[in-house]
Amino acid sequence: MKVLVTGADGFIGSHLTEGLVKRGYWVRAFVFYNSFNTWGWLDSLSDEILKNVEIFQGDVRDPNGVEEAMKDMDAVFHLAALIAIPFSYCSPDTYVDTNIKGTLNILQAARKLGTKRVLVTSTSEVYGTAQYVPIDEKHPLQGQSPYSATKIGADRLAESFYRSFQVPVTIVRPFNTYGPRQSARAVIPTIITQLLAGKREIKLGSLMPTRDFNYVKDTVQGFISIYESDQTTGEEINIATQKEISIGQLANELIRQINPEAKIVCDQQRLRPKKSEVNRLLGCNEKIKRLTDWQPQYTFESGLAETVDFFRHNLERYRPDIYNM
Repeated sequence: MKVLVTGADGFIGSHLTEGLVKRGYWVRAFVFYNSFNTWGWLDSLSDEILKNVEIFQGDVRDPNGVEEAMKDMDAVFHLAALIAIPFSYCSPDTYVDTNIKGTLNILQAARKLGTKRVLVTSTSEVYGTAQYVPIDEKHPLQGQSPYSATKIGADRLAESFYRSFQVPVTIVRPFNTYGPRQSARAVIPTIITQLLAGKREIKLGSLMPTRDFNYVKDTVQGFISIYESDQTTGEEINIATQKEISIGQLANELIRQINPEAKIVCDQQRLRPKKSEVNRLLGCNEKIKRLTDWQPQYTFESGLAETVDFFRHNLERYRPDIYNM
């Protein structure tokens, strides 16, 4: 099977590319065009993996390039997006262009080319603060940031193409994914990199929100299991552990593991606007377990251990002294 992965140069996309190749798929990896000819995190993959990967440089905002990338593909895993919530406060226009228009380009090309499967990547942020838990796929959607609003828009576009044009769409909704290669704009890497850099004061925003954390290899297996199931077309499906931990508890656990002398300090610039903060995310994973053979393979502790080990050996790639939006 030939599959396209958009956003293959990113955190989850690079792991998904690797996982698909190991599963026996041939992958065309859509990476963001740049004049340095860098392929993001794909540059770190082994030659054994990359010999089964074709690199396509482009921009999901360009409909012509998207259609060219999707030619002759059996399926597309659409992960390319702008995802940093703080930056979406500063530059909402670019989130509309990338997350909504980019998804529209994928859907239009799939309709024209007759692509057999389209997996559109959503986010647990579309739910906003939990109105009930665990959050299942019928939970109301609430745009509490420009980022989440654009992902809601992309999801509803995907649904409309399934209902209106029979495009075989599945909306995949991972809860908070973490692991090796994640950018320091996310909370787990920002804590780990500050600790490994020897900081005694760990700068964070609010400590009260809770999150449902997926280890990236479990998220990848979720994508593959959803794709390989014949019961998931037309569905919205969470990938979640159905467990939650507060940011404060998480930070204290990492401090205990890495540098017990460190302490947490509140950095005002890291606080979301009050009505924008998502206070609780705890996902329901009953649907993915019912429709696929997926089961999480990593405990939070084992996933954290692999993540800390990665950052310990790759700290030079990060800048712990600055706030990564």
